[in-house]
Amino acid sequence: MPDDNGCGAFARYFSLAIMLPASSLAGYAIGVWLDNAFGTHFLRMVFLGLGTVGGFIQLVRGLDKG
Repeated sequence: MPDDNGCGAFARYFSLAIMLPASSLAGYAIGVWLDNAFGTHFLRMVFLGLGTVGGFIQLVRGLDKG
């Protein structure tokens, strides 16, 4: 359904713009937490990559719907 005043489109595209950085940050935070829990130093990069890939997949899915 089209929105007459554009607020719906703004909200949709704003959520798409926030999705990639938010998922990358969440993945990095999980990696840091696991690094501290297990005493390692590589999990933050692994989970940063996983968060970025997941955010990119969701971004493509969101753009494909529109």
